[in-house]
Amino acid sequence: MIVIVVKNPVRAKYAEEWLSLVGPFTEATRNEEGNVSFDWFRDPNDPNLWVLVEVFQDQDAGDVHVQSAHFQAAMSEMPKWLAGVPEIIHINGTSEGWGKMGEMS
Repeated sequence: MIVIVVKNPVRAKYAEEWLSLVGPFTEATRNEEGNVSFDWFRDPNDPNLWVLVEVFQDQDAGDVHVQSAHFQAAMSEMPKWLAGVPEIIHINGTSEGWGKMGEMS
């Protein structure tokens, strides 16, 4: 399983419409075979920081995502909406996907 977390520093003038701006990219990615989840979260302490958490079944699914036309289009469009270069964490590990939290079951 591949887990990627990306901090996207969005220009203030685009922060409110961020989800609409990245909507086509988000929808296309969620429809990819091998995509487990692709979710945006707004930082409660910084309204201009949008965090993306994306999960793919395996490295092959992640590679297909990066090579897709919608990914290439997003990489071309997003810089004009960003205030800086995003920061990323990439984890390649083992998991079967979503499961119940053991500490609360």
